[in-house]
Parts: sequence; C-alpha cells; structure tokens
Amino acid sequence: MSRVLIVDDEPDIRELLALTLGKMGLAVETAGSVAEAQRMLAASHYDLALTDMRLPDGEGLQVVQYIADAGLDVPVAVITAYGSTENAVAAMKAGAFDYLAKPLSLAALRSLVKSALGVRDVAAAPAGGLRLQGESPAMQEVQRLIAKLARSQAAVFIHGESGTGKEQAARSIHEQGPRAGKPFVAVNCGAIPETLVESEFFGSKKGAFTGADADRDGFFQQAHGGTLFLDEVADLPLAMQVKLLRAIQEKTVRKLGAAQEEAVDVRILSASHKNLAQLVADGAFRQDLYYRLNVISLAMPALRELRDDLPRFIGALLERYAGAERPRLSAEAVQALLGYHYPGNFRELENILERAVALCSDGRIDPADLQLGGVVASDAPGVTPNGGETLQDYLDRVERGVIEAALAQSGGNRTQAAKLLGVSFRSLRYRLERLGMKEQ
Repeated sequence: MSRVLIVDDEPDIRELLALTLGKMGLAVETAGSVAEAQRMLAASHYDLALTDMRLPDGEGLQVVQYIADAGLDVPVAVITAYGSTENAVAAMKAGAFDYLAKPLSLAALRSLVKSALGVRDVAAAPAGGLRLQGESPAMQEVQRLIAKLARSQAAVFIHGESGTGKEQAARSIHEQGPRAGKPFVAVNCGAIPETLVESEFFGSKKGAFTGADADRDGFFQQAHGGTLFLDEVADLPLAMQVKLLRAIQEKTVRKLGAAQEEAVDVRILSASHKNLAQLVADGAFRQDLYYRLNVISLAMPALRELRDDLPRFIGALLERYAGAERPRLSAEAVQALLGYHYPGNFRELENILERAVALCSDGRIDPADLQLGGVVASDAPGVTPNGGETLQDYLDRVERGVIEAALAQSGGNRTQAAKLLGVSFRSLRYRLERLGMKEQ
C-alpha cells in the first residue's frame, strides 16, 4: 500500500484529502506544520507528499526543499492559491513535480496522485461504471452509441447537465476502442489559470520562462497515441481556442520556447454542461472550433430520466459507502429518493447517500438523514408499504401513483404528463408498458 503525507494546517482540508486518498487505497498520514512534516519525513518513508504553501511555521516550499536536500525519493506536489503563478513556478523550481490550485478539485487531486503513483482510482471506478449501467431506455441508448463511437476515431462532443457522467462516457469510449491500451488524459479546462494554459496544453522547453528548469510535456504529448478529454471545454479562453483549433487541424504542437513543431496523435473527446451552439451565437466560442469538436454528439441523460434504474443505483451506492453494515431504508426514505428531482444528477445522489450513511442511526435511513435540498416531486396519495412487499414492488406502486397523478393533472395527455414528470415521452411510454398501464 502506497503511503502519502499530507501537510496542511487546516484540519478540515487534511480530513478531506485523507478521505479522498483513503478511498483510492492509499495509506495517509498528516502533519500540520513544516517542523512536524520534516520530522515525519526523517522517520518514515513516503511514496508521495502533498503540502500547502502557507503553514504556521513557514512555507510549503521548505518541505519541498527539505526533501530535495535530504535526497529523499519522494515526489512532492504543492497546494497554491488560485492563479498564483509565482508560487507554482517557485515550487517546481524547488523540486515539486506538480501543483494544485485552490479551491481544490478532487478530480484534479485524483489525477495528480494517479500520475505520481501509477495507481488506479478504486473509489471512482465502481461509481463511474455504475453511472453507465442500467436498463432504462435512455441508458440503453447511451450504451449503444458508446459502443458505436468507440470504433470510430472522430471527435465526439458529450453534453448534458452537471453530474450526469460525461467523463465516464468519455472513458468508456476510450476503453472500448483501439486506443484502450494508450493514455487517457482528462483535462478540466476551467481549472487551469489563464497564464499557464498554453504551457499546460503544449508543454515547454527548458528556459522558456522563469522557473522552467527542464523540458516538460503538455497534455497533447502525454496523450500521444491515446485520447485527450477536454472537460468543460466552453471555459477555454478565446485566445487558447485559436491555438487548440490549429493543433487539432494540423496534428502538431509547439512547446513554449521550441523552434520546431512536433507531431501528435490523439483522439479528441470534449464535454460541457453549457450550450456550445448558444455560446457560438453569442460570440463566446469559436464557430470553427465548435465544428471540429462536435463531429458527433452524445447526450447524457439526467438522472430523473433513469428512475427505472434508481433501485439499482441506490443499492450499489449504499453497499459502496456502508459495506457489510449496509443500513436499511425506511419506506418514507425510499419514497423521498424516488420522487426527488436530482438537480445535481448522479453526483448529487452519491452525496445524498454518503451523507445519509454517516448520519443514520440504528442501521436505518430516514428522510431526515437524506437532507434533500429540494421539493420531492412525488406527492401521490395513499402509497404506504405493505407487509412482505419487496423493495421493487413498493417502488413500482409509488411510481404508478406518481404517473397516475401526472396523467390526471394533464387530462390524460401523455406528452404533457412526461413534461410534468421531467422525463422524455419515450421514457414515459416505456414505464407505462412496464407497469401494465398501457390503456391509460
């Protein structure tokens, strides 16, 4: 088991990082100061160190410098204030291999750790795969399209609300295609400071700027032969959009400070929760880049369109967060989960259930433990649990009541009822057939 040292004076940050890395199968120890970190580094071996820049008795750079001076074989990364290019450059000059900007992105943290240690994110894998499983028509269509897109090398633009699993869809396309054995590099375009975006994408040569003490590959070089996934691509600055377009068209990039371009072979997948076509119309996104990225489009359904799969998702997530001590959902909690709108989609469901597992008592999750922030859509009357009834039977009765209420409210108009329920007409028709309500 790889050992990681986290150095930060804020207990909440230490706990968050420790929980995240612990779920990746890593052994985590923490320190709250430069002196404590140095003592721990002298006494034990660590496979990775992660330190904040500002500490009560000094700076994180002193931790980096200590590791370098002592000749310790410990890769170290620093956490720096958002947009603080000077700190990032100083850290890498002192020997840090990478940095994270505040506010912290857990996805960026996992990516950094996997890069440093070559470990698989065991915490993200089950949930990621779970997002793309299911028997509902909408998810079956996504699975069918992913299998087809995996055989192609065309650029794919994945769109959908936040939390619908766009990155997991991109990973599935990569893993099912001919580039599966090559790198998959995921980039959050909105998390890179504008002053560093070009060097991050294309790399830099030694001496290209202050602190560039060695040649450094960018995202394109790291993904050579594989797939480059541009998440939240709508957040790229316009100036960088021009350079990205040329790199995609010419299949070459030039490192900062380099005289020659180098060829790169990458498949481009991109995603955004924003409406790119509208951004193009507003002049906020380049039309030519839009057409390069959006050769094929893949829409990710919202969780409210996958209600048939909710029992499967809920059960798997409870097992993930609680293990063998999986708590029991009360009938009221089941009804609340089924009727909730989930504006944050699958990511919100994960958050709700992880919190509920932590808050519940006596092995039972009640509605209060869920802390649902919105209005529960299901207000179907007279739906109470029967003795000996299975969870699926109970859910079917609740869903039947919700659909009947929507049909009554819409005067029997199925199209309007689907809108009231927040699902597609096709999804509603499937539910009516599955529940034996075809004649309604």
